[in-house]
Amino acid sequence: QVQLVESGGGLVQAGESLRLSCAASGIRFSIYAMGWYRQAPGKQRELVARIGSDGSTNYADSVKGRFTISRDNAKNTVYLQMNSLEPEDTSLYYCNTKAFTIDYWGKGTLVTVSS
Repeated sequence: QVQLVESGGGLVQAGESLRLSCAASGIRFSIYAMGWYRQAPGKQRELVARIGSDGSTNYADSVKGRFTISRDNAKNTVYLQMNSLEPEDTSLYYCNTKAFTIDYWGKGTLVTVSS
């Protein structure tokens, strides 16, 4: 049974930082790409960052230079370091992987950035 559990969200002021974590279980973590998505109220879910099994990364234009995705295969965990947070980053952040053609999602962690 695949499980993704996010943590690290919270309320911060604009310009501050947060680090999100996503702990995965039930999959051979090291061979799968992992992603962070976010969804703000009334908006579609969007890709924030993705890291491949080889460590390659890609980012949404809106977060390039501010967010960094990384992974620790020994801990089955993917991270999202978020710096210089803006009110527009306020969203529910979800962890995602696709295994055996199935998309798996965590329940999300809420990030709120006040101005």
